Amino acid sequence: MLRIGYSKPGSWGSFWAILTLVGLVTRAAQRADVGGEAAGTSINHSQVLLQRLQELLRQGNASDVVLRVQAAGTDEVRVFHAHRLLLGLHSELFRELLSNQSEVVLQEPRDCASVFDKFIRYLYCGELTVLLAQAIPLHRLATKYGVASLQRGVADYMRAHLAGGAGPAVGWYHYAVSTGDEALRESCLQFLAWNLSAVAASAEWGAVSPELLAQLLQRSDLVLQDELELFHALEAWLGRARPPPAVAERALRAIRYPMIPPAQLFQLQARSAALARHGPAVADLLLQAYQFHAASPLHYAKFFDVNGSAFLPRNYLAPAWGAPWVINNPARDDRSTSFQTQLGPSGHDAGRRVTWNVLFSPRWLPVSLRPVYADAAGTALPAARPEDGRPRLVVTPASSGGEAAGVSFQKTVLVGARQQGRLLVRHAYSFHQSSEEAGDFLVHADLQRRNSEYLVENALHLHLIVKPVYHTLIRTPK
Repeated sequence: MLRIGYSKPGSWGSFWAILTLVGLVTRAAQRADVGGEAAGTSINHSQVLLQRLQELLRQGNASDVVLRVQAAGTDEVRVFHAHRLLLGLHSELFRELLSNQSEVVLQEPRDCASVFDKFIRYLYCGELTVLLAQAIPLHRLATKYGVASLQRGVADYMRAHLAGGAGPAVGWYHYAVSTGDEALRESCLQFLAWNLSAVAASAEWGAVSPELLAQLLQRSDLVLQDELELFHALEAWLGRARPPPAVAERALRAIRYPMIPPAQLFQLQARSAALARHGPAVADLLLQAYQFHAASPLHYAKFFDVNGSAFLPRNYLAPAWGAPWVINNPARDDRSTSFQTQLGPSGHDAGRRVTWNVLFSPRWLPVSLRPVYADAAGTALPAARPEDGRPRLVVTPASSGGEAAGVSFQKTVLVGARQQGRLLVRHAYSFHQSSEEAGDFLVHADLQRRNSEYLVENALHLHLIVKPVYHTLIRTPK
């Protein structure tokens, strides 16, 4: 809400004062030919200009407008002596508002009013320092007054801090939805999916809306210990949020019960308050899970469709589905390891394992760039430079027996980053179902740089995950 106050004609004197100031501090390039030698000289006094503009704002010299910023619901008013030329350069709204007014009263929410000085400073100097709690109010001000550069800058700041694990992802997600910022919304959703364990154990979990919860529960890229952890997190949310029965039942039906071993399913039915309250709504899903675990997957697939999401594992960190791998000094040498995973989530496959071999190479060269020898005489073409390559990760089964009939394997590798004492997922790479490697694995990474966002204390923290995917058998007519 804006209220127009007392007005008076604009001051041409202040206009020319600002133009004179800008003219005194310039950046110029000159060409000279002295003694036959051409030289280019750059004169850069931009820092002096910034200092002068800061003084202009701080002291209010030659100001021609007054902004009175009132925090909504209070008598608190902050007064800013400003210059319509500089405000209008950044904001069409300010240009229209101040075209024939010299004093305005701006009603702002309390959090926006508290950072209005930073907002105005940005309009004068093009820079500001942002704290996490100030990101949303600054973005609101930039959006309201149409300062597109600040909008982009704050949104970039929020996405960067989400990637580092410092941002309040839940609050920022809801803000992005309310403002229609799809890029920020997707960044928040991706961070929440990759770090659901950490978020579910934090105070943020209680602020998750039913809409956000539904978005998360339908995703197959959630990273957590196992499906049972997700059920307990959902039960805790239900206890805090107390949603309507229809919301609770939809959420409980999004749990992938076939991914939970039968012994744990029995315990849930006996002890879970959520199932005691809403058990009939998921009775068919529990029966489906018990049937899935009782029969062999090949036999079950003859009668039931196993292509649905209920039979697809998420990114589980439990030892049955993968293994962590810490690679020290990853920019130097090739590394290899091996690990085992359960053949499938069915109880019928609980004791069956698949062994996987993994190769990591920091500078793998495509065939087209590898050294090539011209002839048998030993004349070699120039060798390819190591920097022409890229990191490579190859995951292959140790054997190709018939044990995995009706099953294919989806492979995922997570890259961790340490933030505030926690190891969070910063990047995730998925392999094509028929491939042995991720085509874009660390393609933009700089593993030579010690402070690389991909490294933790000069080590690459990976977690390798293998998800079995069942296929419905198609019976041919006799």
